[in-house]
Amino acid sequence: MSWHDRLGTVRSLQILLVVNSFASSVTARNTVVVHQELSRLHDVTIVETNRRGHATRFAQDAANRGVEVVVAFGGDGTLNEVATGIAGTQTALGVLPGGSTNVFARTLGMPNDPVGAVKLLRMALADPDAHLHPIGLGKVNGRYFCFHAGIGYDAAVVRAVEHRASLKRWLGHPVFISAAVATWARGYDRRQPHFRLSFAGGAGEEDVNSGVAPQADVVPDGYFTIMLNTNPYTYLGNRPLDLSPHARLDRPLVAVTFKTMKVGPILRSLAGALRGGGVEPSKYLDLHEGVTRAVVAHETPFPYQLDGDYLGETNRLEFVHVPGAVRLVDPSGLSSLP
Repeated sequence: MSWHDRLGTVRSLQILLVVNSFASSVTARNTVVVHQELSRLHDVTIVETNRRGHATRFAQDAANRGVEVVVAFGGDGTLNEVATGIAGTQTALGVLPGGSTNVFARTLGMPNDPVGAVKLLRMALADPDAHLHPIGLGKVNGRYFCFHAGIGYDAAVVRAVEHRASLKRWLGHPVFISAAVATWARGYDRRQPHFRLSFAGGAGEEDVNSGVAPQADVVPDGYFTIMLNTNPYTYLGNRPLDLSPHARLDRPLVAVTFKTMKVGPILRSLAGALRGGGVEPSKYLDLHEGVTRAVVAHETPFPYQLDGDYLGETNRLEFVHVPGAVRLVDPSGLSSLP
């Protein structure tokens, strides 16, 4: 797919703009501004989502029709659905922040303001040689994720937040903090592990698929795990929560597993993450880097979430890293315009 003509000028692209108007930072006004900005040089069609899975279907249809770029304008859940819909195709992914946290967009260096972010996206579209490249995604039980998957306590917190969806739009991070405290106090069993993890490595693919691996590649006592495709894990206001600098879009996954629900070790690890440099492994925390395949399983179902979207409970998750899954329009290195 060439986005320049023989004279080197930028040609008009077919762009599908997928908008989640329920996202906390999406308004009628900034949607008009975003549409106008992208339409300066390109042929832009705009669609709005109104239910779970809607963005994936829009994105799949666009890819089937040969649309060159699909832009996700909403929260991290909208981004996840769009990426899932176009993964494995030649259709490129564009990102605009419209949610309360916008982890992926901010990881790319985009401002949290969609009006400022769309100017960077337009600049990146004008120079695809510098700003279009394939990235890896995580995949679990057939569904992709862009920046992280949460298993156990982390997912239980996301579930509690979704029960307060109306408050999330207006209060943002305080809702997450309140949900985290309430879930720790009375919404999650802190007495016994919730799952075990088996990692590919010395085991080989057939052993991981069966959930069995050598002892060195097994974590038998997981209370909650964050499977990272990028870093940071999330943001607390403007502060990144830095779990592992080795989690990057051009590398395999990183698994951070807490083996306790004691508040002291958890807070010490999170405090270190806020200072930067990532967390350190200990008797309470397991750190696996370069994860290409893994299985999380238990006899009792456990909750999980992908990119901040709660997906329910399961007895088994099969993770795989998929290099080059999506072509990303990446504005990294560009400066915001006035």
